[in-house]
Amino acid sequence: MVQQLEIEFKNLLTKNEYVALCLAFAIPAEGFHEQTNHYFDTADFQLKNACSGLRIREVQSRFECTLKEPATGIGLIETTDLLTKEHVHTVLNGGTLKAGEVDTRFKKLQVNPEELQLLGTLFTKRAEIKYNGGLLVFDHSRYLDTDDYELEFEVTNEETGRVIFEEFLAAHSIPVRVADKKIARFMAAVNKKRG
Repeated sequence: MVQQLEIEFKNLLTKNEYVALCLAFAIPAEGFHEQTNHYFDTADFQLKNACSGLRIREVQSRFECTLKEPATGIGLIETTDLLTKEHVHTVLNGGTLKAGEVDTRFKKLQVNPEELQLLGTLFTKRAEIKYNGGLLVFDHSRYLDTDDYELEFEVTNEETGRVIFEEFLAAHSIPVRVADKKIARFMAAVNKKRG
């Protein structure tokens, strides 16, 4: 189990901005990796109502379950447990998630893991580079009929990180665009499709 504080800044990009940044940083094709995120909540959205989110992520042969909850002050607390491929297959087919420390957090949130349902799946092509004491993350995500492009900047200091990120956007002539969490963008697309 890993628990960490996540402080990150996000900005949506156009496809042209995304391509231009990837070229500006000379990110080679092999610098990207693909990951699959499966999102879960209860039928009555207990996690969403607690401003939390749950995903199972597949990256190559690694499978992990991460619960994100609001941190005291700034950022999010991420609780992550490793899972086996077999267990993930079971959960994706309606079985109950069993995930050590995440289960402990569920008890505190009063969420029954047996009530979790798969909301859907999002595919992301990602590259990461170190930049000014933080980590720049270039994401191209696909879900439903949507392609979206996003820049994230993960930092350890909120104030310094905000300044560096805003200066970065200005230097590359990228307007500030509010970027909801991926799960929120995914759910907005689901709700739009449902009408």
